[in-house]
Amino acid sequence: EPGTGIMFVRRDGTVLWFKDSKARKNHVNLNRNPRRLKWTRRYEKGGIK
Repeated sequence: EPGTGIMFVRRDGTVLWFKDSKARKNHVNLNRNPRRLKWTRRYEKGGIK
């Protein structure tokens, strides 16, 4: 949806958009791969090759 979400800018200038704080914390703080988490849109069923 337009107007929602969180824009996170890294020190090197990379811009990351997150749906909510749950997604931001999992990626930025916990360094989790979104392809391994079932609740993300990037989840790969059957595992990562």
